[in-house]
Formats: sequence, structure tokens, C-alpha cells
Amino acid sequence: MQVLLDPRTAPALRAEALRLPAWDLTPKQVCDLELLLNGAFSPLRGFLGEEAHTYVCKEMRLPSGALWPIPVTLDVTEAFATKAQLRPGARITLRHPEGMPLAVLAVRDVWRPDRAWEAEHVFGTRSDRHPGVFQLLHQTNPVYVGGEVEGIEHPPHHTYRHLRPGPAELRAAFARRGWERVVAFQTRNPMHRAHIELTRRAAQQADAAVLLHPVVGRTSPGDLDYFTRVRCYEAVLPHYDPGRTMLALLPLAMRMGGPREALWHAIIRRNHGATHFIVGRDHAGPKDAHTGKSFYGPYDAQRLVLEHEQELGIGVLPFEEFVYLEQEQRYVPQAEVPAGAKVLNLSGTELRQRLRSGLDIPAWFSYPEVVEQLRRMHPPRARQGFTVFFTGLSGSGKSTIANILVAKLMEDGSRPVTLLDGDIVRKNLSSELGFSREHRDVNVRRIGFVASEITKNGGVAVCAPIAPYDATRRDVRSVVEGVGSFVLVHVSTPLAVCEERDRKGLYAQARAGLLKEFTGIDDPYEAPQDADVVLDTTSCSAEQAARQVMEHLAAEGYVAAEAPRRI
Repeated sequence: MQVLLDPRTAPALRAEALRLPAWDLTPKQVCDLELLLNGAFSPLRGFLGEEAHTYVCKEMRLPSGALWPIPVTLDVTEAFATKAQLRPGARITLRHPEGMPLAVLAVRDVWRPDRAWEAEHVFGTRSDRHPGVFQLLHQTNPVYVGGEVEGIEHPPHHTYRHLRPGPAELRAAFARRGWERVVAFQTRNPMHRAHIELTRRAAQQADAAVLLHPVVGRTSPGDLDYFTRVRCYEAVLPHYDPGRTMLALLPLAMRMGGPREALWHAIIRRNHGATHFIVGRDHAGPKDAHTGKSFYGPYDAQRLVLEHEQELGIGVLPFEEFVYLEQEQRYVPQAEVPAGAKVLNLSGTELRQRLRSGLDIPAWFSYPEVVEQLRRMHPPRARQGFTVFFTGLSGSGKSTIANILVAKLMEDGSRPVTLLDGDIVRKNLSSELGFSREHRDVNVRRIGFVASEITKNGGVAVCAPIAPYDATRRDVRSVVEGVGSFVLVHVSTPLAVCEERDRKGLYAQARAGLLKEFTGIDDPYEAPQDADVVLDTTSCSAEQAARQVMEHLAAEGYVAAEAPRRI
């Protein structure tokens, strides 16, 4: 096992790091670096170079021939690449977002990859409806830097430190307990009764102890925050044999890569000392948010991992979905259901609907202590914070509708309400920005960040920027939905009508070439396909449009239905 952090050389390396150009790591990169430094990504000794990146994408192997299915790369901006004069032989500091140097990278390769090609090979699709592809195409910087890393210190953790052993510590803990066989369970979601029964059966089948090894790095957009998930994991521990069970957290940035991701997870658990690994149905397989269809077959991941089981050096335990036999009051795999038996199951979607509506969660599905934790973070919608995000062309009427909506929500009085109008934000939060695509994205992401903070704290954020780009809106949705609810309203008033209403004369200036990069004229507006409400103010007044939004909020349970008024 390779360890890339040597305390004997750290002081000198730290002194050097303070003199070198420094790249501030993204949260994903912090996760990747930590697993490089502690050996979880063995045999990698750094971020992939260009040749290794190509091998991994095409062959699922390193140039050495070692199995490795997921690219681990360091992406930086063009501005940093130019300023730091990145080239083979250079050295740069990799810095934590809090400011401390974590490692020095000895640059071996600098290149600009074809990320669409990478998406096709790694994820099997170029569709940015896949969350991994979306991240790769829209949230990854254009320049890749490859080379070995020399560690200075591990990234700091301020939460659950007692649950964060690295691979060496975990292997030592197994040895102290006399565990020669350990089955690891991967999860990014809370565990319910079906998961408990599955892991118990896997442990019995392998004659092994159980390592619950949930991911607490980046998971899939919309997933529950890891603080709540960890409380849920701690709540289920009493339902296991305490002498044969351990909980440890894995700071992995998931790619949601389905079969390849499952293979990667098996390698990582082998590096942590597990002898067996559970691969479930549709392992790490995301769904298209619009169609609800999975990007991979339900057992594609199992087939790929089993195909490489001998080479992996870890036993693979494939399991299908567990369902509840009502008459026998027990869980069994789907294949063991007797003919004609009545089975019960509760999908993740239905669970979320029950939590939002305050409905009961059946005792056969989950433990009361787990449900209690989920209810703390998933109160009924009438008590949740939420964001209403208007998008539309200049002059479409979105600001007027947003102001009326704010007034109606203030009348409702159930929550504090904040208006984040495009012009107001430009003056107070983004006054230094221009109107290039990059600056528009920065402005909209700032709005999204503020809205997420308001939503997280139980308030209502009403946002009304133009927000012309689909990828940026989806990015904001994912940020907000990590802490609450998000309602996208498309004010679809046609361009011709917007130009007729042009009280500020902006369209006329744009047509005359006096305003450059004006949305709808010489810069595109990408109409959303995922809008929750669509309004066209050519056929209704602003007051009527705001009422439609309020009716949608009431139908979804965010606010009480408006009672008819007597005059």
C-alpha cells in the first residue's frame, strides 16, 4: 500500500509550498487528494497524466495494466494555467479551500481534454442529464494537470473524526479485532430495514464481519446531507452484532458511473482491507430526472464486477432487491418470493412524498429512530424553506410577477420572504460583473448560493434573473435542492412581445449594435425543459400569473390554499 504523506519531509515541503503557485482545490478535488494521500486510491501516486487518462477511459486500466476504471484528474482554469506557467517539470501547491497547503504536485502533463469523448467512454453517454456527465461538461475546468503528489498534511475534518479511519487504520482495527473476513457495504442513502437484512445475509454468506462504509463526499444532486445520513447510520448500529460490525466514513467524490463506479468501489474497499464487497441492484446508477429511466441496466454493475472478481482480489456478493413478505413479516430477495405471496415495497420517491406530506412511514420499512432523523430534516412542505426561481427574457414580466408573488407570500405570513431580483442583485452583489457568459454564470450562481442559504434556514427566496443558460439553472437547482425545495418558473413571453414592451430601450440599443451580448438578440436564451410552471404574459396579466404560481405552491403543499375573499 502506497502512502504519499511522509511526516519527516513535511516541514521542508510546507516551506517550499508557500513559495510556489497555489491552486485552491474544489470540494471534489479535496476528496480525491485525501484518498490519494491515504492510499485508498492505490496504486495511484497522483493525478493521472494524459496517457494514463486515455488508457483509463478506453481500457479501464492504467498503462501498467492494473485495473482502474475511473479517471482521477486535476482540472484547473485557463487563467491559472497561464499565470502559473504550467508545463512539465513545474511544481505547484495544492491548497485546501481554508487556505492551508495540503500537497505539492510535480507537473508531468498539461493538456486540454475532449470532455465529451471522456463522458462517452466513462459514462457510456454524452447526455448531460446524467449527473456525472453534467459535472464533467459544465463544472469541470478546461485544463488537466497530471503528476505525482507529495503530501504535507491530510485535509482537516471538523465532524465525525472518530468515524474517519483511513485504509491503514482500518486494516489495523480489523487485525486487532481478529477479523479475517470483512464484507463492506457501500451506501450514499440512509439505511432502512431492507438494507439491514441484506447486509446480515451477506455477512452470513461470507462468514464475515460487516463494514458499513458510506460515502460522505460528493454524491448525487438532491441526496440527503451527510450529517443526517450519518445520524441514521448510527441509529441502525444497535440492530447489528456490536462485536462484528463497524461504521467508517469514506470521503469519496462519487461520479455516479454505474458499472465502472461499482468496480472502482470494490478496488477502494479492497484497499481498506475488506475481503468481500456487496454489489446491489443498479449500483451507483443515476436516473434521468425527466424520464425517470436509469442510465444503466439494473444488474450491469454486478456483471462487470463479477467479470473481474479474480483480478480484483476481493470477493463479490451480488444481491438483488429485497422486498417484504407481508404474511411472513420478513425480508427476502425478489427471487425468493413464493408464488402468489403479497410483497410490500416503498420506493425512494414514495418515501420522500410521505415525508413531505407528514404521512406515516410504515414500521416494516424503517426503524423509528431512523424515521425520526429523516423527519428532522424533511419536515412537511408547509414548514420547509423553498426557492421560486423565475427565468425569462428581459421584458417578459418576470420581475413584476415576482414582486406580486412576494406580496402574496408576505400576506400568507408563514415564512420570511426575500426577493432576489436581477437588477437589484446586479447593483448590490455583482456590481463588478459584466455581461459575458462567464460573468452571467457567476451572477446567477451567486443568486443561487444566497437562495440556498435562505432556503436552508426555512425562508422563501424569490429570484428573478434572466438566467439564460440551462446548465447554470440546473446547477442552481442542485445547490438549492441539497437543502430544500426549488420551483422553476419559466416566463415564456415571446421575444417580439418583449421588444414591444421595451420601456428601457434595451432591445433597440441591441438591434443597433450598441449593446453587445444581449440575451435574445446576439446571445442565446436556452428555454428550460424542466420548468415546474410555465407562464406567457401575452395571454394573462401579471396578477393572474402570480396567482398561478401561488396555486402551484398550494397544490404542492408549500402554502395553504387561498380562501375565497368576500367583498
